[in-house]
Amino acid sequence: MRVFRIVVALLLTLPLAAQTKHPFTFEDMMKLKRVGEPVPSPDGKWVLFSAVDVDLATNKKTPHIWIVPLDKNNVGTGLRPVQAEQSSAGASSASAERILIPDQDGDRPRWAPDGKRFAFISNKDGGSQVWMANFDGAAGTMTGVSKLTSIATEAGGELWSPDGANILFTSDVYPECDGAPDAEDACNAKKLKQVEESKVKALTFDQLLYRHWNAYKAGKRTHLFVIPAPVQRPASIPTNKSIEISGGPAVASLIPRDLTPGDYDSPVFSLGGQDNYAFSPDGQEICYTSNHDKVEATSTNNDLWIVPVHGGTAKNITADNPASDSTPLYSPDGKYIAYRAQKRPGYESDTFTLNLYDRKTGRKTRFTPTSKTDSWVGTFSWAPDSSKIYFVSENKGESPIYLVSFKINASEREPGYDIAVGGIVLDYNEITRGFNDDVTVAADGKTLLFTRMALGYPNKIFKLDLPSLNAPQVLAVLCGTNEKGKVDLKDCTGRKLYGDLLADPNNAVLSQIAMSPIESFWFPGANGDKVQGFLVKPPNFDASQKYPVKFLVHGGPQGAWGDDWSYRWNPELFAASGYVVIMINFHGSTGYGQKFIDAINGDWGGAPFEERGEDVSVHRQKPRMRAGRELRRIHGQLDPRPYRPLQVHRLARWYVQCHFSVGNDGRALVQ
Repeated sequence: MRVFRIVVALLLTLPLAAQTKHPFTFEDMMKLKRVGEPVPSPDGKWVLFSAVDVDLATNKKTPHIWIVPLDKNNVGTGLRPVQAEQSSAGASSASAERILIPDQDGDRPRWAPDGKRFAFISNKDGGSQVWMANFDGAAGTMTGVSKLTSIATEAGGELWSPDGANILFTSDVYPECDGAPDAEDACNAKKLKQVEESKVKALTFDQLLYRHWNAYKAGKRTHLFVIPAPVQRPASIPTNKSIEISGGPAVASLIPRDLTPGDYDSPVFSLGGQDNYAFSPDGQEICYTSNHDKVEATSTNNDLWIVPVHGGTAKNITADNPASDSTPLYSPDGKYIAYRAQKRPGYESDTFTLNLYDRKTGRKTRFTPTSKTDSWVGTFSWAPDSSKIYFVSENKGESPIYLVSFKINASEREPGYDIAVGGIVLDYNEITRGFNDDVTVAADGKTLLFTRMALGYPNKIFKLDLPSLNAPQVLAVLCGTNEKGKVDLKDCTGRKLYGDLLADPNNAVLSQIAMSPIESFWFPGANGDKVQGFLVKPPNFDASQKYPVKFLVHGGPQGAWGDDWSYRWNPELFAASGYVVIMINFHGSTGYGQKFIDAINGDWGGAPFEERGEDVSVHRQKPRMRAGRELRRIHGQLDPRPYRPLQVHRLARWYVQCHFSVGNDGRALVQ
């Protein structure tokens, strides 16, 4: 009943709609470019990023490398403008971002330390391989490309070492082929050929995990490889031959060397987010994430391992934690490795906290959650002077960026000094709003770069100019202070808090689409807790009319709805066909503290159902509800127990659509 009253009140508010725009369609969604993370150049003048194009006719996705000047008032010459995207309303793509390599696919650009080259991944020749591009920093142009790897098992996830000497990448290989570089390469190529030529296409498995998401492992493991980055590679020398490279060993092989041999995934499987491996600042060591437990399928015991770049025995530096340790990132001064960790073994939905590993002493510091830091730490980035860490953390339907500044032996606690661990006091402050990710800092430390999405648009690239001050002073400059000299984030709105738009390749398409803003509401839920919900109206909503409802239930179950974009579950697309869309972040949802997340454990039919199931009865009992009587429940969930009670409501024009749901007995529910 409480949810009903709140929803009706929201529906009575009519947003102004542009009559020249049309409702969102699937075809519109497929026209959108899928923008990747920003990668600033070492000199701070340029930002590279990838953007994926979808071709519906051929059913293919093709990434391209794009570039944008960090200072749009200083745009270099010679850049080819974005291919014409003019709309009937006259909107044009007049922004400064450009496709840098238009005649070749390219993904995941990574700069060389000198900024004169960058590496990227391309499928142009021999499947996914590492390529290199020469770059003219004055003109902002690419002056040539060359292929670096030709490994039979293909390559991905490349990183250029900070000393410029090596390039690291991942490849899925057969662990039984471990050995010397030449022999391992030949063995993997032979096994791949045997599989390709075999008439038997069936796969046999004798252990878990044998499949990740939509791809079978087929007996392979993900390993890290390193290959020298030649200063200038003669085109006449094939990639599988050895050559002399000045400044390195007497003879350095261009055949990649496996740094993580063994029957383990190193790094571990990931669906995205921050890398699970990193170079030390001097380029001589690599830290990576790997799980060596006997039964990986029931284990979350990911550990951090370090290994010399020239090979050797790897060392486990987090063996004392039986839960997950992941996403290592060295501090620029080389003293620490920052990483994310959990405490409860086997529990994938435990709090991800920020941690520091002291490389000299081996001491580990876990930043204990407080009332402000009880949400999961997401992607993070060091400031160049190693004095700060910027990170994102999901919070009540948003993913703000936070700033942590390190102060040693602070004498007193002041507002904003909310984490105290082992003599280190941390300034902790929110510096942006919105749903942000992929944070990185320009080399001079003056500009923060990140992606931002919302319910009405996919990733855009933003920048935020950073004063060279501590956290409270940063907020005072960005937001101003009240009459008491304190920063009040509630009054901190507009460009300063949210940053400046740097690149938006999708403006021409989205400017022609009628989108409805997301509307948040709260109501008293189970156990007296406040529960947040969201509502999206159809385009050109008329408060005097009745509309059917689509009630979206997120999966996980430890997930959440918010002001973010999804190509799989898109509320704007659901609403575009004339529905009011309602979403509830019931007990078990992320972004409201760990206690709220844990509340769903063992109580699938309790608090979470009370906050969702009541809605069906409310709609039945209120035939005059302005949202109409038709209700569709749509959810994605591996465990159907929270939803089985809903399936008794199979009355006329009432629907339960159960996506991706499998019962404990292994039988799929009827769709």
